[in-house]
Amino acid sequence: MNEKQYLTHAEALEVEAALLSTHEKFLTRITISSLRMLQQIADDEQVAKIEDLTPQQIIKWFERDAETKRSQGDTAGTLQW
Repeated sequence: MNEKQYLTHAEALEVEAALLSTHEKFLTRITISSLRMLQQIADDEQVAKIEDLTPQQIIKWFERDAETKRSQGDTAGTLQW
C-alpha cells in the first residue's frame, strides 16, 4: 500500500491559516495535492517534467491505478480515498 501524502498536515494548517475564503482554501489544497500527484504520474511514466505529460498519459495512469484496485483490492494502487 502506498502511504504517500499529497498534502501534509503542516501544509493543511498553513492553508487554513491563510487569509483566504473557504472556497479559495479548498482550491489551494487541491492545487498543492494535484502538483504532487502530477509529479508522481510523471515519475511513473518516466517523463522528466510534469508539463510534458499528456492528457492521455494521465488518463492511462488513472486507468492502471483503478485496475490495480479492482484486481488487488481497495488498499492496492497509489490513490487511497
